[in-house]
Amino acid sequence: MDRFDAMQLFVRIVERRSFTEAAHDTGVPRSTATEVIKQMEGRLGVQLLHRTTRVVRPTLDGQAYYQRCLSILGDVEDADSAFANAPPKGLLRIEVQGTVARHFILPVLPEFLAAYPEIELAISERDRWVDLVEEGVDCALRWGELPDSDLIVRPLGRVKRITCAAPEYLRTFGTPTALTDLETHKMVGIWPMSTGAVLPLDFFVDGKIQSLTPSTQVSVNGPESYRLSTLLGLGLAQMPLFHIDEDLRLGRLVQVLPDFPIPTVPISLLYPRSRQLSSRVRVFIDWAVRSFQDSKFM
Repeated sequence: MDRFDAMQLFVRIVERRSFTEAAHDTGVPRSTATEVIKQMEGRLGVQLLHRTTRVVRPTLDGQAYYQRCLSILGDVEDADSAFANAPPKGLLRIEVQGTVARHFILPVLPEFLAAYPEIELAISERDRWVDLVEEGVDCALRWGELPDSDLIVRPLGRVKRITCAAPEYLRTFGTPTALTDLETHKMVGIWPMSTGAVLPLDFFVDGKIQSLTPSTQVSVNGPESYRLSTLLGLGLAQMPLFHIDEDLRLGRLVQVLPDFPIPTVPISLLYPRSRQLSSRVRVFIDWAVRSFQDSKFM
């Protein structure tokens, strides 16, 4: 087996976490797969895989080699596709924030896959900032203001948000009609893992942002827990309209302080500038831009 085929086999073993499954996928005997990896480790002088009776997983060196293999195999595949004028194909790795993906990407994903049937998607959900190049991610969908980085940013739009509360909360504490009323109210706190600090409630007043922090009895760091805590009547909250559209229509949540608009939040796609974009990444980015432009929540 040549090195190119060996790389493909190694990548499949890492992804399937199994010699048997990877051997089946690539059409080689399991004994051949075992021998190829043994020779590869001997040539490189490092252990690439941890093997147990239940699962196979990469070592730190194996994970690093896996990322390099992905890059090399992707470059070869893209070069072949460019000269063959072939439709985009292959594995596309996307990093998303789950709530955004479930509202904007997943519902319309069937039409993307129908248009590009030879693209295979691997979607991972993590809210932490990841190194796309190091972790082999082709592009990332991100919500919120972005830190400075070497990544290319493709803005998808800005999401509408509102201040809201559950009817039960408003029956107990009253409905605020002015920002000064918030002194006697509670809010559900939400804090990003990057800082650990509870975010204030932000309002536009005379063209400037005014930040207020009512008392907080409960604070969370996930959007689903934030929504549920608000539904349970634990305080006021500021949430994206797409996340609570159904709750508002069914009366489970009520908008408050409508005369005091709040800042919108950007949604962006990020991808490395380190190498030429593959055709599958390009078509996904173009499709995502169109999908977000058509949304009523932007």
